[in-house]
Amino acid sequence: MGVFPDFDGLGGIGDLRAVVGALLTFVLIVAVLMLIVSAIVWAIAAAHGNYATASKGRVGVLVAVGAAVLAGGGVAWMNWLLNLGQTL
Repeated sequence: MGVFPDFDGLGGIGDLRAVVGALLTFVLIVAVLMLIVSAIVWAIAAAHGNYATASKGRVGVLVAVGAAVLAGGGVAWMNWLLNLGQTL
């Protein structure tokens, strides 16, 4: 049984792929910038003894890393699902 999505069935699917690729790039750039800023805030706040701000910087670092992992992992997961669909 060969069930596979027909990506050529819709008009403008190439434009949709370009938009999704641009959004993925934007998310990864923002995640890296957020990681840099949050790490700097965390380091400076911890060095000056402001532990409330240091904890917010640490949360920012964790959120940035999580966003990057989800964005990259989503692409890998979708490719794995499409390859799985081709083998069935």
